[in-house]
Amino acid sequence: MHPIAFYLGSLSVRWYGVMMALGFFAGLWTATRRARRVNISGDAIADVTLWLMLGSIVGARFVYVTTYWKQEFADQPRSEIFMVQHGGLVFYGGLIGASLAGIAYLTWKKLPLWKIADVLAPSIALGSVFGRIGCLMNGCCYGYQCDLPWAIHFPSDHETHGAAVHPTQIYDSLLNFILYLSLAWWFRHKKFDGHIFAAYLMGYAIFRSIAEHFRGDYPADHIHSGLTSAQVVSIGIFAIGAALWFWLSRSPVKK
Repeated sequence: MHPIAFYLGSLSVRWYGVMMALGFFAGLWTATRRARRVNISGDAIADVTLWLMLGSIVGARFVYVTTYWKQEFADQPRSEIFMVQHGGLVFYGGLIGASLAGIAYLTWKKLPLWKIADVLAPSIALGSVFGRIGCLMNGCCYGYQCDLPWAIHFPSDHETHGAAVHPTQIYDSLLNFILYLSLAWWFRHKKFDGHIFAAYLMGYAIFRSIAEHFRGDYPADHIHSGLTSAQVVSIGIFAIGAALWFWLSRSPVKK
């Protein structure tokens, strides 16, 4: 069975931006609806979401540039650092940047941090569903070679040189959709504020590590004892989620 052909070009790059925008608006819409269940205004969610978006872009770009400085930026004009439209964002950098921006804003406005974090957590997973499809459109985050019926291939001038590869972007997207559905259901049954956010951190760390197993775009110096950089970070993210779960579970949910 022939692998699915996937062609890149200017149209694909534009679709990458479209998918990112769809992820943002889908996340905002679902978070706003979820906020009503815990008496949080939609305006508060919209306001903090803008801060989260800014923090995520800065964090994601910062981590990408520092990680791939020698390979992609050392010999380029410094203005290339800011050319996000050319691709180059690291999700975990975005998560850290968004978390810091959100904590700063919610603390400043004296809004309930962990209650709002629970509102937003499922929507982060939903946004990643669209984001990974955007990665597929952009040709990044691709998998290693395989001969499975659902393999895909990019054009010959792509880094994969037209070989059939795992559609890791689709794997990641499907896993995030499962995570979104699980967290959205769990939100209605949470036991303490921060419950859903902690579960998101642990769940995403596990699912990301699974998808990473099929990635083929990492240079050799980004593999550490058989683990990709993202898998190494996932260990820390899982630990943070588990620590938050233990710490926050000592306080009952506030109505």
